Amino acid sequence: MTRLTPAELSARSGLAISALHHYEREGLITSTRTGGGQRRYGRDTLRRLAFIRAAARVGVPLAQIRAALETLPGGRVPTAADWAALAAGWQAELNARIALLTRLRDDLSGCIACGCLSLERCALHNPDDRFGQRHPGRTGLG
Repeated sequence: MTRLTPAELSARSGLAISALHHYEREGLITSTRTGGGQRRYGRDTLRRLAFIRAAARVGVPLAQIRAALETLPGGRVPTAADWAALAAGWQAELNARIALLTRLRDDLSGCIACGCLSLERCALHNPDDRFGQRHPGRTGLG
């Protein structure tokens, strides 16, 4: 099997070499080393990178992407069926994020017009009164 240099993988994937090294440090992709210590990647790394980029693009954190890839037998590359199963698991969290972002978008103009930026009531600074839930009896960050 032909191995790709970091420059070749970068050119084929559209990712910077520094991103490839970061993904390797994070355990998302692997490489082998030549006798001279140079990295080489299998061609199947291109599919893993496509999977990683698609998941990251929709907001899945790298830790969750790594955990998902670790569920694949033998570290194989994800298939379309793998993507469908994993995406279904991420869907509830993504829907919750979309709902929050929609609410923030809808409240943004009201917040700017209001000008209060209240830490107790502001949907941007304190969505769902999270500070009040963590510190009952206290308001805002105080």
